[in-house]
Amino acid sequence: MRRTAGTGTVGVLLAGALLAACGLTSGSPMTDDVEPGSIGQGEPLKGAHLTVTSKSFTESLIMGAMMGIALQAAGADVVDRTGIQGSIGGREAIRSGDADAMYEYTGTAWITYQGNDKPIADPHKQWEAVRDADRGQGVAWLPPAALNNTYALAMNEANFKKYGTKTLSDVAALAKRDPGAVTLCVESEFANRADGLPGMEKAYGMKIPAKNVTQMDTGIIYTQTEKGKCTFGEVFTTDGRIKSMHLVVMDDDRHFFPNYNAAPVINAQTLKQWPAITKVLDPVTAKLTNAVAQELNAKVDVDGEDPHQVALDWMKKEGFVK
Repeated sequence: MRRTAGTGTVGVLLAGALLAACGLTSGSPMTDDVEPGSIGQGEPLKGAHLTVTSKSFTESLIMGAMMGIALQAAGADVVDRTGIQGSIGGREAIRSGDADAMYEYTGTAWITYQGNDKPIADPHKQWEAVRDADRGQGVAWLPPAALNNTYALAMNEANFKKYGTKTLSDVAALAKRDPGAVTLCVESEFANRADGLPGMEKAYGMKIPAKNVTQMDTGIIYTQTEKGKCTFGEVFTTDGRIKSMHLVVMDDDRHFFPNYNAAPVINAQTLKQWPAITKVLDPVTAKLTNAVAQELNAKVDVDGEDPHQVALDWMKKEGFVK
């Protein structure tokens, strides 16, 4: 998922190897037959030669394709180098100028790249802090999306009707009132991370017996939660399986989990040379919400469609391109 990356000294030492190993020395031209719709009028990027990258999971691949399609519609020649494993490879490519643009997550930058332990609860202030910290790193952040790919707990519709919990505070109250009712299916990482289960229990005053917590792989969590084998499962808020399995997500009403809002990051020199990139990408980013991400991710992860085609279809549907 979008958090996977090396950190600290090891991350820095690995960056060069990752750049070589993760596809940044190759790529192919994007050749979508698109024209300006509501974006790209007048082709303000005509003459630009831009390289777009992304991480390798579904959501990042889709957003990388959206970005490339938008830049093409505005007149740019675009090289597709999406699908980089992990986070550091894409990050270093943007910093060095080996790539020009990608969608990144504010929480990933704040915690993984910039080395902070405590997230900022307000999503806009989190983005501002990330933007400001990266000003000297050759990385420019454009305005973020509402899309926030963070942790959550979810339950199936039958359990939702039975217990009626809507927030994590409700889950804490249920655990206190009826301890046996709250069973959790979680990843081992979530079970042990400070920004996972231990921190959530502390923030909400929950006391969940260890026997009520089962650790398992991500995919199994969703199926077990759908079947009601556990009352609550750990999910990512933009995962397409939430929609396809009709799961109900609990609101993080105390804003414990870090914000992972998606935002375009651009090589600073590229943006200085081609400032119209901001005007081209802003409307696309503004349309990206958790609901949109869930729908598009499901087309790939549930229905088996191609991420690039899913992005292109959505860009046309929204009228961004023709």
